[in-house]
Amino acid sequence: MADVITPTDQELVALLKQGDEAAFKAIYDRYALPIFFQVNQMLRDEETSKDLVQDLFITVWSKAALINENANLAGYLHIAARNRVLKAIQKGKLRNDYLNSLARFATEVSTATIDEITERELSNMIEEAIEKLPPKMKEVFELSRKQNLTYSQIAEQLGISDKTVKKQIHNALKIIKGKLNTIPPAGILLLAFLSK
Repeated sequence: MADVITPTDQELVALLKQGDEAAFKAIYDRYALPIFFQVNQMLRDEETSKDLVQDLFITVWSKAALINENANLAGYLHIAARNRVLKAIQKGKLRNDYLNSLARFATEVSTATIDEITERELSNMIEEAIEKLPPKMKEVFELSRKQNLTYSQIAEQLGISDKTVKKQIHNALKIIKGKLNTIPPAGILLLAFLSK
């Protein structure tokens, strides 16, 4: 591995499967931070996110033999991280109605889909869907998902009830999911990044 300046993910996985610690460190250095950001965006809890990412990479090391060398390593790690978040939610470690419904819906995402559509393309599709929301619904959704305001803060700012805010966000997610039905269900993965 010393001769290789920037090994590909496939090369790193091949070395990892042989027990190469330097390959594992290179994978960790390459992906730990982006995976942490993904997990923390979903959980909004740094300590839990750090624990989950640490656990993920321990599993990568201990079960390296199960990783397909030809798989998209970034996609594999992002999906594995997302699945760990969803399991934590489903086990009741995290209580949030929206995340629970997201967990049920996102379990339909196939591993192959990550290879078909990049996260940037999905993000653009979601942004387009958000832009097409009715003006009031779009405003409520963006205050919640982009400015991280709570339902009560949004309600106070817009002079509407918490219940109306919750309904607007629920309807916005329903519309966005509907617009993404024309592509593989991986689009819903990025909705997790908009969750609280």
